[in-house]
Amino acid sequence: MHFHLFLSAAVFLLPFQLQAAGFERITLASSPAIDIGIWYPSSSPVPDAANTPFRQAVAMNGTPEGSGLPMVLLSHGNGGWMGGHADTALALAEAGYVAVALTHPGDNGEDESASPSEWLISRPADISETIDYMLSDWTYADRIDPGRVGVFGFSAGAYTALVVAGAVPGLTLARQRCFDVPDEFTCGIGMLDDVDPAELGPRLRDVAGDDRVSAVSAAAPGLGYGFDKTALADVSVPVQIWSGAIDDRVPHDTNGANIAANLPNMPEVHVVENAGHFAFLAECDPRLREINPEIWNMVCVDADGFDRAAFHQLFNKKIIEFFDSSLPRPDRQ
Repeated sequence: MHFHLFLSAAVFLLPFQLQAAGFERITLASSPAIDIGIWYPSSSPVPDAANTPFRQAVAMNGTPEGSGLPMVLLSHGNGGWMGGHADTALALAEAGYVAVALTHPGDNGEDESASPSEWLISRPADISETIDYMLSDWTYADRIDPGRVGVFGFSAGAYTALVVAGAVPGLTLARQRCFDVPDEFTCGIGMLDDVDPAELGPRLRDVAGDDRVSAVSAAAPGLGYGFDKTALADVSVPVQIWSGAIDDRVPHDTNGANIAANLPNMPEVHVVENAGHFAFLAECDPRLREINPEIWNMVCVDADGFDRAAFHQLFNKKIIEFFDSSLPRPDRQ
């Protein structure tokens, strides 16, 4: 399935919100430590004013509501953080999901010390380690259905989600692409310059494929030109792909479209008109305009006529619908 999405006021509103959301922030005792935010359905009281860094009002440390809850993990892009997709996490929680957003160690806004040769491996491992925690050690682990786990990822997070689903990117292929077409953004910034395919290939195979993951949504998938049919042969779960039609960092033709063409099963593909790379991030805090105008202009300013807030209502709705239809329900197992 391949859709071009146009913004239309008629499709923006979610049909309903099931309930309020609780929130908990935890640092996993891993090495290195992984900071996670957990949104979940809760009937605990929610304050009138925002009480999180994400400008959301949630039941802080409230008690989860329900049982057999599906879970979606959210993986941010390079230099991001757990709050980059907070609106999507909240929408998932309100729809009855446990939504777990990571801040990837060594590849986040406060710490970018990990080189690509490191985070190509560590990011998928972070997801699996977080799944371990949520299903075994989280206080409310028994509320989660371990057979209904999905992953959403953006940019490098989309790469992460695909690897967790079983993909093993062809690093030699990707480096050849950079040699042939150095204007590809990730090639131009030298993202793969320190990558040794012979050394990283076996390590990637070690972290690829967590069989607890049953569906993947990938927005603006990074390094998509490195995924051929061989790389994607073991991805058997349903995949949803999002691309911005004017994304000059991860162009659809060489990334999202390439992945879609090489997956063994037909994915759900959305190409969003007038959307750039950062259109998939939650709306920025307006204070950022004054604090860091350079980042504001790069990340927060969309093309003329593109309404990020309105788009995200549709975006989140479609993500929920995808996971609703893709994660196996108890009566289908």
